Amino acid sequence: MFGPGGSGSVPPGDRGLAYGDSLFETMRAHRGEVPWWDAHWARLRHGSGRLGIALPPESEVHGQARALLDGADAVLRLQLTRGSGGRGYAPVAGMEPTWILSRHPLPRPCAPAGISLRWCDTRLAVQPALAGLKHGNRLEQVLARAEWDRPDASDADADEGLMCSTAGDVVCATAANLFVLRDGHWSTPPVERCGVAGVTRQWLLDHYPIEQRELAPAEVETADAVVLTNAVRGILPVARLGARRWPLHPEVLGWQRDLARAHPAFASIASEMP
Repeated sequence: MFGPGGSGSVPPGDRGLAYGDSLFETMRAHRGEVPWWDAHWARLRHGSGRLGIALPPESEVHGQARALLDGADAVLRLQLTRGSGGRGYAPVAGMEPTWILSRHPLPRPCAPAGISLRWCDTRLAVQPALAGLKHGNRLEQVLARAEWDRPDASDADADEGLMCSTAGDVVCATAANLFVLRDGHWSTPPVERCGVAGVTRQWLLDHYPIEQRELAPAEVETADAVVLTNAVRGILPVARLGARRWPLHPEVLGWQRDLARAHPAFASIASEMP
């Protein structure tokens, strides 16, 4: 579903297609509604302000999202591009934004005991001008995710991969934020230099005492518990990273139960927890 105009195609001159000049939100829908719509729209508004991309009317986008979902449990993706302009990097003044809605199946559930991780060789560039934003330039993540699909890849059965910045600190997984527990204290990497300010990450920061600080790879490998989060899959306990194994931590179970009360799409997951 496209707007404005509903043409059903992206013009060749669209800057999102040509340059990744865009933002996007990936949302978990429950029975045709997006329980955290306000949080996603707030992040989109923040990103559009930083990049100078015009924002379409929220009521129109939200109404078409409901129509597209049609009562379903699904993943909803909203992409906002600067619009179409001439060739070249300089945007044309007054361009009308393009927004695209698409509906996708839910991902398969993760094992209750947790997911397995690997390290990625691909590094994230340090770029404060884009840090925190869910912008359309995701080639680093594409390259990182392709690493364990190679025929000679180790840990080819991993569910996710952890990425470091070019400075060497751990930033995130390819499609999730990272949290670690050490000596009774939870930490998550900051997103002022690179990485995405996730919606579920922010929910955890708003509800629990979590420190934002840089993490070295060794601190992750020797942590007492490791968790990934994103808005589609929720809170994912990590069971393995390389040779390291972790049992399911009781604090993580508490987080998952609290999330289920805050977001009804995760209630069925919480009901299956031990």
